[in-house]
Amino acid sequence: MPTTPAPPEDTAAPIEFACDKLIVRLDVELPGDAAAITPVVERVLGLARDQDCARGKEFEIETALREALANAVRYGCEHNPGKKVQLSVACDKDRGMIIVVRDPGPGFDPAQVPSPVTGDQLFSHHGRGIFLISQLMDHVEFGHGGREIRMRKR
Repeated sequence: MPTTPAPPEDTAAPIEFACDKLIVRLDVELPGDAAAITPVVERVLGLARDQDCARGKEFEIETALREALANAVRYGCEHNPGKKVQLSVACDKDRGMIIVVRDPGPGFDPAQVPSPVTGDQLFSHHGRGIFLISQLMDHVEFGHGGREIRMRKR
């Protein structure tokens, strides 16, 4: 039986969650414009409150989501509102809030991002987003060649 080839990695395929216990799911595409971040973050925080998902962890979720979206807008979309950032959020009773951010950019290698808490990086005015996300969220992983970040908070 012939198999269907996987879509190329640069295709904006839907973000999938392999979980049958999802309480609610939100899928949003936002333009590569920093002004689009706050309304989307507020919508996600409203979802977290309404569904009682990751209660008491709103600050961590908000900060990590803002950082991930800001990176996607800056590096993935190059502040071009014609390019789109994909965001999928789900609430799972067992795993908490699951957030996936994907951008159309060239991606990056997370292992090549220098630590912001050592050496000359201490005095840098940027480069703390990935570190903050990793500190605030329970689980963080990167995919699609560094164009996608998956985060979870219980």
